[in-house]
Amino acid sequence: MGNASSMLTQYDIEEVQEHCSYLFSQQEIVSLYERFCQLDRSAKGFVSEDEFLSIPEFSTNPLSKRLLRMVDGLNFKEFVSFLSTFSARASLQQKIELIFKVYDIDGKGKVSFKDLVEVLQDLTGSSMSEKQREQVLTKVLEEAGYTQDSTLALEDFVTIIDHPGPKMEVEVPID
Repeated sequence: MGNASSMLTQYDIEEVQEHCSYLFSQQEIVSLYERFCQLDRSAKGFVSEDEFLSIPEFSTNPLSKRLLRMVDGLNFKEFVSFLSTFSARASLQQKIELIFKVYDIDGKGKVSFKDLVEVLQDLTGSSMSEKQREQVLTKVLEEAGYTQDSTLALEDFVTIIDHPGPKMEVEVPID
């Protein structure tokens, strides 16, 4: 499973479906496999950073560098699992965990004020000054009972972003 010359068996499809918590139908998995094979130009069974950047929606995303940390070298099963987070059928908790990983720059399970500022800078570019970013984030943290010195674990992160009910409804084209 994974290179363009191989075909998915029914067993492979069911295994991938189980791995992604049944967030994709069997037909969607077949379509995703076809797309994966198109991306895997080297037919090595995984998608490289350069191959991911060939996806226009991915390459233009202001957080693409951070997302690349999570997706470089994914095999097909991991590719589907990553994409399943963007499914409308994914739970809010799954979406929050992905967002947390984007903010957790060093991958140590904690998000600092500096991490928050860096991500906000990626998202806003030059439309906000450093001072404005820090003011916005300080206010958000204070409203949730945290300070700039707080280091946020996943549970803390959930407390902060769960209130407004983040909507991460991104459609993944599978055809």
